[in-house]
Amino acid sequence: MDYLPNSKRYDGMIYNRVGNSGLKLPAISLGLWHNFGGKDSYENGRAMVRRAFDLGITHFDLANNYGPPPGSAEETFGKILKQDFLGYRDEMIISTKAGYYMWPGPYGDYGSKKYLVASLDQSLKRMGLDYVDIFYHHRPDPNTPLDETMAALDLIVRQGKALYVGISNYNAEETKRAIAILKEQKTPFVIHQAEYSMLDRWVEAELLPVLSEEGAGCIAFTPLAQGLLTNKYLAGFPLDSRAAKENTFLNKNDVTPEVLSKVTQLDRLATERGQSLAQMSLSWVLRDKVVTSALIGASKVSQIEENIAALEKLQFSTDELERINDILEIE
Repeated sequence: MDYLPNSKRYDGMIYNRVGNSGLKLPAISLGLWHNFGGKDSYENGRAMVRRAFDLGITHFDLANNYGPPPGSAEETFGKILKQDFLGYRDEMIISTKAGYYMWPGPYGDYGSKKYLVASLDQSLKRMGLDYVDIFYHHRPDPNTPLDETMAALDLIVRQGKALYVGISNYNAEETKRAIAILKEQKTPFVIHQAEYSMLDRWVEAELLPVLSEEGAGCIAFTPLAQGLLTNKYLAGFPLDSRAAKENTFLNKNDVTPEVLSKVTQLDRLATERGQSLAQMSLSWVLRDKVVTSALIGASKVSQIEENIAALEKLQFSTDELERINDILEIE
């Protein structure tokens, strides 16, 4: 192992408590949804994980289906852990999820106890771990009783395969029910991974109040709206962009003239603040104390470095917040 972490890696990072729990997450976490699959450059992925850790990012977020192909991001991360981080596992928060299709037949999808327990066992094997720090149910299952899904999360904690559990992509009412069930089982719910950005604010009126009341935290995914809240699309639609690739949630039809107009105005405000648009977008998501961390993706080291710099200016004036709302036509 030739990698030695930066001895000052914790000096510049902010660590926020997850709700009322004892767990803390870095304000910026690294997600391995894209660019860590079997078809991607291993050395580039390795360089990004190393640089992230050097900058104080201790939380690395995965899921069973991340790739492509599914499972390969966990395999890549497991290889990086073995190659560079054998002595640093206790300084890392590693999370994974299950809830989407993974294998054929009736037991490889959604939220049954059979699927969740089997999937986590596979994830642990791919990463070479005895346990993960956080295990999420990735999406609601309309056909499995919520009691069964939450019982599976409870079992996983009692088995020592996860320290904490959470959910993702649940609406506010589903979240309240899940929290109540876990309370009865004495396995506290600590975190919800929800989509949240300046262009997608549903959590503000619905989910965040529930999490605040229940003493839980939120980690925001796609805070840069799949790259829309960066300068990537201001000059057009680059062929190598995420929106130009297949099998992603952002496509060319999302980049409308109306959206580009709003993004351009936000970019001007970011420049006035002395930030890039991406940095301002991350700072904005983190302004709510219920949001413990913003989960970023990256395709190269320089993007991680740029995003971390958002922490240098987290405060917004009342005027700036009002201007953002006006640009986005939020009353």
